[in-house]
Amino acid sequence: MAMYITSPDDPELVRLCRLLAVRASELDRTGVWPEEQLRLCGQNGVYEWSIDPAWGGQGWNAEEIIRGYLALSAACLTTTFVLTQLAGACRRIASSDKGHLKERLLPSLAKGEQFATVGISHLTTSRQHLTIPVLRADRVDGGFRLDGYSPWVTGGAHADTIVLGATLMDGEQSTDQQLLAAIPANLPGISMPEAYPMIGLSASHTGPVRFDRVIIMDEWLLAGPVPNVMQQGTGAGTGGYETSILAIGLANAALSYLEDEARKRPDLQAPYDTLRKEHTALRNELLAFARNESPCTPNVLRYQANSLVLRASQAALTAAKGAGFLVGHPTGRWCREALFFLVWNCPQSVLAQNLCEISGMG
Repeated sequence: MAMYITSPDDPELVRLCRLLAVRASELDRTGVWPEEQLRLCGQNGVYEWSIDPAWGGQGWNAEEIIRGYLALSAACLTTTFVLTQLAGACRRIASSDKGHLKERLLPSLAKGEQFATVGISHLTTSRQHLTIPVLRADRVDGGFRLDGYSPWVTGGAHADTIVLGATLMDGEQSTDQQLLAAIPANLPGISMPEAYPMIGLSASHTGPVRFDRVIIMDEWLLAGPVPNVMQQGTGAGTGGYETSILAIGLANAALSYLEDEARKRPDLQAPYDTLRKEHTALRNELLAFARNESPCTPNVLRYQANSLVLRASQAALTAAKGAGFLVGHPTGRWCREALFFLVWNCPQSVLAQNLCEISGMG
C-alpha cells in the first residue's frame, strides 16, 4: 500500500522513484500517457506538495519541492515534466485573488481527482510578437470569446482544467492587454489535435489545443486583462529555474550510471569526478537560489543546467559504448531527453550561450 511522502527526506520518495524508474524505458518506447505513474504519484501525495494546507495540500517550501522534483526527474523525466505542468497550473490558481476558483479547483487537484495543465508559453516566446496573436480574446457579454490555438500544452487531452493565456483584441487589432484564465477543458469549441511526435518525452502528449469561438466566463479569469499578465502574482514562470530542476535531475541519472561504470573501469573515474563536482555545485546553487541566498539569475542557472545535462548524458552514452546506442538502453534515452532543454521555453540569451559553447566560441 502506498504511503504519503511528507518530506523530500522521506524513504517513501526513494521507493516511488524506483517504481517510476523501472517503467521509464517502456513509457518512452510506447509513448502512452503515464497514467499509472501519475496514479502512483497521487497515491503518494506528490500532488499536494505545492498546494497550501488550506486547500488540502502539504505546502512544501520551494527548497523542499525542488529536492522532491530532483529525485523524481532522475527517475522518470516524462512523468516529472507532466507534474511540473500540473504544479504550474496550481500555482497560477493559488496566486490569484479568485477565492471561488481556489475553492472549486485546488482541493480536487491536491487529491489527484482532477488534472490541470497550462497553455501559456505563447505569451513569453517569440509568438508574443506576432502581429496577429495565436490565441485571441474578444470581449462579449459576461466574458470573452477565444479563437486560435495554444501551441504547446502538455496533456491537454487528459486535462479537466487548462490555465490559459490569451491576448485581448480591439476589432482586428491586438492590444497590449492579456488575460489568464482557468477554463474547463470540455467547453464547446475546444479541440485537441494529435500530440506532437517528439524525439523525447512523447508520452507527455504535448501538442496544440485549438479554440473555435470558445466562450469563457468572467468567473474563470485568474488575472487581467492587463499588460504582461505573466508577471502578475507568483505563479510558475516559463523558462525559469523550474525547468533547470528537470535538467539537473536528469543529469544526476546519467552521472549515477557513469559512477557505476567507473567502479569497473578506472579510466572513467576522472571524468565522473569532474562532472559530479559540477553537478553538486549547481544543485547547491539551485537550492540557494530557492532560499534567496544566491545572486545567480534563472537564465544563468538554465544555461549551466543545459550544458551539464548534455555533457553528462553523452558521457553516460560513451561509457555504455555500443549497448547505449541500442533502442531501450537508458543512456540513449537520456541523450534524447537532454535535447529537450535546448528548445523548451529556452530564453534567447540562454540559446546564445549554448550555441557559443557548442560552436567552441564560449
